[in-house]
Amino acid sequence: QVQLVESGGGLVQPGGSLRLSCEASKTIASAYVMGWYRQAPGKQREMVATEIETGVQTYGESVKGRFTISRDNTKKMVYLQMNSLKPEDTAIYYCMGAVNGIFYWGQGTQVTVSS
Repeated sequence: QVQLVESGGGLVQPGGSLRLSCEASKTIASAYVMGWYRQAPGKQREMVATEIETGVQTYGESVKGRFTISRDNTKKMVYLQMNSLKPEDTAIYYCMGAVNGIFYWGQGTQVTVSS
């Protein structure tokens, strides 16, 4: 019913940059909260960045100053700009949207920081 699709992951050198994109349905695009989570091998899923409909943003402590979340003017896309990437950022990154107490998740996109 509600779909989120991530793209933009890949392999990048330490210190490099990537931009992830998430395309959402109209319902999710107007959700109160949209954001990004990630899960590394052997670890629990953690919050990376969120943005509520008023534009207020929050970030995980480990990515502050390096990652930036944003939405476009149509509110149908949400992005995660990742700079100064570290090997510890290697994970599957998931897009999330929440509306009326229901959470929706994308299938994830792999980010690997190596060499």
